[in-house]
Amino acid sequence: MTVNEWMYSPGILVYLAGALYVAGLVTINQIVLRLLILTGTSVYILYYATVAATPLWEAIYVSVMIGTANLIGLSSLLARRSRLAVPRAHADIYRDFPPLPPGDFRSLMKLANRYKVDDERQVTTEGTAGSRLYYVISGATRVQKGDNEFIMPPQFFLGEIAFLIGQPSSASTWLEPGAEVLEWRFEDLRQKCKRSSRFRLALEAAISVDLARKVARAIGPNSVRPRPPVKSMVADELMFS
Repeated sequence: MTVNEWMYSPGILVYLAGALYVAGLVTINQIVLRLLILTGTSVYILYYATVAATPLWEAIYVSVMIGTANLIGLSSLLARRSRLAVPRAHADIYRDFPPLPPGDFRSLMKLANRYKVDDERQVTTEGTAGSRLYYVISGATRVQKGDNEFIMPPQFFLGEIAFLIGQPSSASTWLEPGAEVLEWRFEDLRQKCKRSSRFRLALEAAISVDLARKVARAIGPNSVRPRPPVKSMVADELMFS
């Protein structure tokens, strides 16, 4: 067989499909991986249809099933990353959760109760184990840690330390009138985390970003509005949840 004959023979399709599979398996990006595997599967189907006088229907059927399963997974992956997955009711706060892909943000919001408080409401008690995680969307939060008291601006989690490691709250906190919050039950979040490791990692990433912001606020205390009398504030005073 000459080079030209080999180049135009069905056998070249096997090498092409194999190369696409190998390229996909060494690719980290899940979307690119699935696209390469899907293309490779299509090439295999073409090979099975032309290699013999009669198409190899059994191999074609199996390849079609593999390709269909891959296509479903790809569609699900694209849907999770699409902004269309962001629920309209919470689209205004999606930018507050930068580590969360749209699909995981949607899952998190399904478990949340969003509301505003008309009167001052205590949400954590120092030394007491909590059962709920909060995210303050807007409004102020009064924090009392020992003899120190200060006001925190919005856009931060409350109760995240208790949720992550089960420790009692290290400060008492009150939502001031007009504050808007998201509220989750620990039990609901933990059950969801058990069912989806991807969701758990995304939620932990969001909480980690929040903890980093609190440390930054501690380093730059001008971003926190004090309420007299206030003692000197250090980083651990902000880790009050």
